[in-house]
Amino acid sequence: PKRKDEYEWIYSDEPHTTRRKAILKQHPEIRKLFGPEIKTFYIVVAITLSQLWIASWIGNASWTVWLTVMYVYGATVNHTLQLANHEISHNLVFKDSLLANIFTGILANVATCIPSSITFRYYHMDHHIYQGVDVIDTDIPTEWELRTFTTTPLKFLWMVGQSLAYAFRPVFMNPKPVTKWQVFNALVIFAIDFGMYQAFGFWGFLYLLAGSFMGIGLHPAAGHFIAEHYVFVQGFETYSYYGSLNYVNLNVGYHNEHHDFPKIPWSRLPRVREIAPEWYNHLPHHESYLKVIWNFIFNSDIGPWSRVKRKTCTKFKKNKTVHHVTAD
Repeated sequence: PKRKDEYEWIYSDEPHTTRRKAILKQHPEIRKLFGPEIKTFYIVVAITLSQLWIASWIGNASWTVWLTVMYVYGATVNHTLQLANHEISHNLVFKDSLLANIFTGILANVATCIPSSITFRYYHMDHHIYQGVDVIDTDIPTEWELRTFTTTPLKFLWMVGQSLAYAFRPVFMNPKPVTKWQVFNALVIFAIDFGMYQAFGFWGFLYLLAGSFMGIGLHPAAGHFIAEHYVFVQGFETYSYYGSLNYVNLNVGYHNEHHDFPKIPWSRLPRVREIAPEWYNHLPHHESYLKVIWNFIFNSDIGPWSRVKRKTCTKFKKNKTVHHVTAD
């Protein structure tokens, strides 16, 4: 069994850059899939309006209706909004307009009540460029998480509080200077939060906030956090998921395809596998997020330690210092 007190350290670069070059050489037509997807903007608007409408009346509903709607719909679509920000961090909504993408990301924060868009943009670029690199890639659990959440009950708690890990882990692992756009993001969303609290009352506002917490925690849609990069098969560090929850998760399950081609938006990612099946069909993948969550919690060989780490990588050596991508 894999030791629970250490990561899986490897000394080669991440596989995606090499695979991208090889696939494009064999299938140059994939470049036609690059570019923005305006549908993401309309999805953000539609979800935000629906969530604000529900928040306006659900405070007067019974607790059973409140809980059911919050978990089944609210948590699911607030998670969709978080994944819209994943697309937005790659500037895949509006063509040649960084500002339009930034403001769409802030709009996607309204119903989630959390000013995460700009900060996520900064850290997510590090995850792509320096995948698995110690300290730089904050998608990887800290050593404290690795040592602490080692049993089934504790891994269950870790899953419930996953949103807290993603919120605070970057601050402790790899703090970055606060930018004016982060401050702007926070001021706008906190001001809107205050207005929504006044308009919808405590339970209406809590419906939105709880949906964000649950949607990134113990929820089927949140299974992608575990499925994407936790080592389920030795020798593989990125996994795709080809199940029905891709419909509400903006195809984030096509994760090998996404890391290979981060310039392709969610709506066209399935075409990558269709065009180049010989590069993807043989790779281990997931078909059920519920199974992923179950195995993570109950399988003693899988846990926060099940991640690939690198001391460095070619890109890190070349750049020498790490600068996050800013919107300034």
